[in-house]
Amino acid sequence: MIEAQNIHKYYDNLHVLKGVDLHIKKSEIVSIVGASGAGKTTLLQILGTLDSFQDNKTKLKINDVDIGSLSGRMLAKFRNENLGFIFQFHQLLPEFTALENVCIPAFIKNTPKVDAIKRAKELLSFLGLSHREEHKPGELSGGEQQRVAVARALVNNPAIILADEPSGNLDTESAENLHNLFFKLRDEFGQTFVIVTHNEELANMADRKLVMQDGLIVS
Repeated sequence: MIEAQNIHKYYDNLHVLKGVDLHIKKSEIVSIVGASGAGKTTLLQILGTLDSFQDNKTKLKINDVDIGSLSGRMLAKFRNENLGFIFQFHQLLPEFTALENVCIPAFIKNTPKVDAIKRAKELLSFLGLSHREEHKPGELSGGEQQRVAVARALVNNPAIILADEPSGNLDTESAENLHNLFFKLRDEFGQTFVIVTHNEELANMADRKLVMQDGLIVS
């Protein structure tokens, strides 16, 4: 599902990733932990094709696609169709309703409006938010906002969900509910999850926990 070899990343003279190797199987939930500055988020952004790697010996294949061979437009299309993103701060657009926010990636994919809305409604129902479809983010609790963000990540049926500190901005109960939801989603839809987190409970629930230190996976 994800095969990465020799991933390097520099920011000016700062060598952030120092040759990361990684293999993640389909429907696996993998957590990535480590101290701040270890390179976790940078790695996640590269796996999510939001940032580029910087070594001609690097290889990154996602869902059997060689990422390095894709042009900018092809990469954007691949990202939209194959990857879903969940962030610590939900990144919902405040002027749109929950339903509209969930539909946005589907509209970008040129999914017919009726089909996008149907899929969005199904996901919001699955996540217990049918009664909040027409509410804007400012009218939702933190946990509800994050579940809307989860629905948005799932609307295009992506093979992989990438989550960066997804429960970092939630209270304990909402965080626990979100953690359990990831496993329910995996069992229901078969997605692969890669989760960067400082939450040890979530990290230890994963099928596999990877520890990053100084730009490398050490265990």
